[in-house]
Amino acid sequence: MSDLLVTDFDYELPEELIAQEPPAERGTSRMLLVDRESGALQDGKFTEFPSLLREGDLLVLNDSRVIAARLYARRTLRREKEKPTGRIEVMLTEPAGNNRWHALVRPGRKVAIGERLVFPAQDGTVVLEAEVLERGQFGDRLLGFAPVEDFFGVLESIGHIPLPPYIHRDDAASDRERYQTVFSQERGSVAAPTAGLHFTSQTLESIAARGVEIARVTLHVGLGTFAPLRVEHVNEVQLHREPYSISAEAADALNRARRDGRRIVAVGTTVVRTLESAAIHAGANSISPHSGDTSIFISPGFDFNVVGALLTNFHLPQSSLLMLVSAFAGREHVLAAYKHAVENQYRFFSYGDCMFLA
Repeated sequence: MSDLLVTDFDYELPEELIAQEPPAERGTSRMLLVDRESGALQDGKFTEFPSLLREGDLLVLNDSRVIAARLYARRTLRREKEKPTGRIEVMLTEPAGNNRWHALVRPGRKVAIGERLVFPAQDGTVVLEAEVLERGQFGDRLLGFAPVEDFFGVLESIGHIPLPPYIHRDDAASDRERYQTVFSQERGSVAAPTAGLHFTSQTLESIAARGVEIARVTLHVGLGTFAPLRVEHVNEVQLHREPYSISAEAADALNRARRDGRRIVAVGTTVVRTLESAAIHAGANSISPHSGDTSIFISPGFDFNVVGALLTNFHLPQSSLLMLVSAFAGREHVLAAYKHAVENQYRFFSYGDCMFLA
């Protein structure tokens, strides 16, 4: 598989199939069933998902919560004669420890190292301050924030939900609820683990009633998940790092399921990356409770050690997530499924429909 090109994971997608809004009611999306062995396809609805799970399955969710990561700042004037600038858009992308965050700054041309940015509340009161510590490519900056008592609380009060770049509208009040999973808990993502957006509390109750065990892990999604792959060959792809954690409870559930030979069903590619990273970290041993970072890149030829079935949304052409799904069910099967989805006008990407590969 080393000779695969990024362009081998392309497909034609009409712009009108990219979902710009969530469905009117959570949990009412369409769902394409894919037999990963034969490639057989069946059109369905997400409401059928609990019935496709088996008694004894372990369903694994990502409980990361999206933060209000899109902020607006002002530059402080360094010289008396310097002209004030318009507002600066700051998109937090990844925590770097010690009150530091990687961020995309726009327009970034004049935002230099040493610059101080201030973030006002609606009444003009400055509630956050940051210094530009490092400057990278494509508008990337490392910001050092002055400590505040409740950083995430401040973000909630002044920030905006960071909708993906293919959603061509400003965030609305409803996105604060609809761009979160109903089981989100641990704050830190700048993009939603979108396969989880379909679930309602009633869905989870129905699943538990079927004798399915449910576990939660955490992987905080970075904005790099939308970054284009700037290489030609698949074996040249290198992904950004994302923090993840596995609790003692989740590790115990995973180890028991693996020992008993029960199927582990991942809700989303973030769960796949977390579980397969944990298995690599464990080696021949049991998965242990731990926190870490992963930049795991899963493409055709990858040997899955944990995941036995996958619920996922439809992903961008030529993306690492499409490559992950292709590794799980075969490139030809997956591209055929995407062609079917386009022809049958499924809704694509974050607020779109889903597919279940088993």
